[in-house]
Amino acid sequence: MIFQLDDQLAFPDPRYGEADGLLAVGGDLSVDRLLLAYSNGIFPWYSFRDNEQILWFCPMRRFVIFPSEIHVSHSMRTLLHKDLYTCSINMAFDQVIRHCSEADGRYEQNGAWLGEDMINAYTELHRQHFAASVEVWEGQRLVGGLYGVNIGRAFFGESMFSLVPNGSKLALIYLAQFLQKHGGTLIDCQFETPHLKSMGGRYISYEEYMRILSDRPAEM
Repeated sequence: MIFQLDDQLAFPDPRYGEADGLLAVGGDLSVDRLLLAYSNGIFPWYSFRDNEQILWFCPMRRFVIFPSEIHVSHSMRTLLHKDLYTCSINMAFDQVIRHCSEADGRYEQNGAWLGEDMINAYTELHRQHFAASVEVWEGQRLVGGLYGVNIGRAFFGESMFSLVPNGSKLALIYLAQFLQKHGGTLIDCQFETPHLKSMGGRYISYEEYMRILSDRPAEM
């Protein structure tokens, strides 16, 4: 079942959504609605050129990475030991989200979802300390990174990019290690990809996912 949202700040029970995770349409991208959504495992994802309304998803099988389970391959360990790149957090959020939108011609592709409305919404979340970025630098040049929403001990990954081989993998490893050190419990990957699966991603049930989310504290 797909629900129509109105001005009321509320979402239906995600268990009543479609098999592919589609739960609702409509609403807005206000900070309050986004925080409510992510706190319940719900996220917006829609082609901004093809949809007049926002689409909200909440898959019942959640693809996640536990920070302690991040897989660092031998080749990545070798790359890390070369010290060719440095990583940072929240040093260039605006640049990271723009690169995520535009890298590899994504903005012009069919189905592109990271348009101006989404960029503005997550930039405001960042301004209010509910969204964070990880940057990968080669000297002064930004060559990789990711961004997402951080609430309590969980990080909800939104998008990543690479301008050099393995740039986004470096960002994800850095994020997982940071969360491990600071009590983070979960990286929500939203959807499975071979890239994320190779780095330790696995499925858990929505019930387990929500149990983890309900255990708060720890922010970036």
